[in-house]
Amino acid sequence: MKKGARKVKETPAEYYDRRGVLEELEEGPVEFALEEELRRQILGGKRTRRLQNLSIKLDPAQIQALRKIATVKSIPYQTLIRQWLAEGIRKELHLGAQRR
Repeated sequence: MKKGARKVKETPAEYYDRRGVLEELEEGPVEFALEEELRRQILGGKRTRRLQNLSIKLDPAQIQALRKIATVKSIPYQTLIRQWLAEGIRKELHLGAQRR
């Protein structure tokens, strides 16, 4: 590399275009389940809440892992993050109620 030249990092899309993702996919059963009330709200078109933007700094390795996990689950990685946050919040609220 020439002196003063900078190495350009490739985007995840460029990485997977170059390398492919088939080697990283795992075979196995996939289960998806929704709570009954959530399912009714979604099917009834009653989930009309608006989402709010939030900025958060993450380690690039965490972002890459999130994207890979989301790809395996066939969902956008932001949706995966929201699901995990919702699960954590429900867990904390449930534990908090037991402490009282």
